[in-house]
Amino acid sequence: MKKHNIFLKVLFIFIMLLFVNYSFSNKYNLERVEPPFWWVGMQDKNLQLLVYGKNISETQPQIDYKGVILKKVIKAENPNYLFLNLEITADAVAGSFRINFVKEKKVFQTYKYELKNRKAGSKERKGFNSSDVIYLMMPDRFSNGDASNDNIQEMKEKADRSIPNGRHGGDLQGIKNKLDYLADLGITAIWINPVFENNMPAYSYHGYAITDFYKIDPRFGTNNDYVELVEDSHKKGIKIIMDMIFNHCGSGHWWMSDLPSQDWLNQWDKFTRTNYRAGVTTDPYASDYDNAKLLSGWFDITMADMNQNNELLANYLTQNSIWWIEYAGLDGIRMDTYPYSYKDFMADWMKRILQEYPDFNVVGESWLPVASSVAYWQENTKNPDGYQSNLTNVFDFPMMYAMGEAFVEKDSWDKGIVKIYDILGQDFVYANPNKLVIFADNHDGDRFFTKINENLDDFKLAMAFLLTSRGIPEIYYGTEILMTGHENRGHGDIRKDFPGGWQGDTTDAFTAEGRTKQQNEAFDYLKKLLIWRKNNEIIHTGKLKHFIPENGVYVYFRYNKNESVMVLLNNSDKEQEIKTDRFAECLKGFNSGKGIISGKEINDLSIIKIPAKTAKIIELGK
Repeated sequence: MKKHNIFLKVLFIFIMLLFVNYSFSNKYNLERVEPPFWWVGMQDKNLQLLVYGKNISETQPQIDYKGVILKKVIKAENPNYLFLNLEITADAVAGSFRINFVKEKKVFQTYKYELKNRKAGSKERKGFNSSDVIYLMMPDRFSNGDASNDNIQEMKEKADRSIPNGRHGGDLQGIKNKLDYLADLGITAIWINPVFENNMPAYSYHGYAITDFYKIDPRFGTNNDYVELVEDSHKKGIKIIMDMIFNHCGSGHWWMSDLPSQDWLNQWDKFTRTNYRAGVTTDPYASDYDNAKLLSGWFDITMADMNQNNELLANYLTQNSIWWIEYAGLDGIRMDTYPYSYKDFMADWMKRILQEYPDFNVVGESWLPVASSVAYWQENTKNPDGYQSNLTNVFDFPMMYAMGEAFVEKDSWDKGIVKIYDILGQDFVYANPNKLVIFADNHDGDRFFTKINENLDDFKLAMAFLLTSRGIPEIYYGTEILMTGHENRGHGDIRKDFPGGWQGDTTDAFTAEGRTKQQNEAFDYLKKLLIWRKNNEIIHTGKLKHFIPENGVYVYFRYNKNESVMVLLNNSDKEQEIKTDRFAECLKGFNSGKGIISGKEINDLSIIKIPAKTAKIIELGK
């Protein structure tokens, strides 16, 4: 009987210990540590970890690893978060270490954190430049290389190609499968619209409502798939530009149901949309009300506006972009809605990027119609308020508007081709016009072929200009096959599937056999220009000199000390006979040439005939 009582007491104690341990572990539950890993040898030795888990702030983190110093533990407003400030010293070596979370001298949970070695050449990473031509693609609409990931059980939206604004199934494997197509076309860089997880109930294909900043959306592939895409692209001489968003996140982001603090987001008493007036930032007469609405208003109901004035969030976003550059081997970043975020944070972010990667490039979306407003956001601009953005590249939106009008209007004093001349004449406001990304259209507006009323001659004129002017050209996917689309019919109309990107498509425009005669004419014309441009340094780095358009003919030169290329764009409806004496300052020393498009030799430069609605690109000879 006595032995029986002892057994019952031991059993009771054992059960109580199990209950205590269960209660303890149930009270504290570690769910996330971000960034998920880091590297030794970074220029900035500081690393801040976001730690998330139930009541995690009631524990004390402990680290014992040579070269890693836990300098500070920051408790957030929400007890489910901790932020750990680490210093990764110069003598730290790659390896794994434990982060123990301790309460009352008991380790309730351990997280294994890894420090990696940086990839060879990582510190000397080069970005994109004026020798490149960027190809913008919407991954969901380009090519479906892996049908097995079209629908993922835990993802809220499923694929349905019958819905213009639904998911269609394009993915990273589809892009990998078409790298030869892009390389053969003459493309040297790809800007891929966001591929981060967008676990939203609808309209998630575009990627601009991120729900996890450290995870590729599984319907596109995995993180490893993305890294492999970058590596495969590099082998073919193609750079990868990642699309990022700091202004907002998706309303379905994992932290939205349990924010670190109330000021993590810009919040209002009721839903308040941004005014979309990005020019407010540079407007000397702007009201505080309008400025606050631009910066703090939500981009959409499903896109929560993030408050980069919160230092913890600011550091989170900065580290996230550096993590992707280092992890994936990126060649550039395209930053969405650049003026919508707090500009001082954006300047600090760029400074941090360039500290780590001095030759890296970021192009900011500053959708503004006036050159002076765009120039405000480019590095080294002498702004009246003294602001320095540190942003290496900006998009030339004023030129986009001019191109959409110049080739369809009847030429006059202020219409037609002179609009392009006038936009270039404003380049004095830019610190470096050669770092402008120039384009005819993108994923947010009418397709260019639609803008010019589906006129092939105007298309050729525009492409000739785009690929011979200053700056870095960008081509929207499908431009090479004359894809059309009206923005006012919905974004699905300007983001159609590339024909042949899906098994079972009735046509395959990736092949000459699958294209119409007109499409092949456009494709071959563009390809010839792209291949020529790719190997022509004078177009990459040469100076630009242009002449006032006369009778609808615009003439300019790209030149250096020894070489020169002459470009003539006849925007009129009749053949022109151009006497070249007024171009003497640029033709001096040259007496012959070769037509790039025609391939014909030109032995007399005194008079040049050019058919209606035609471009001539002439490599001048001595």
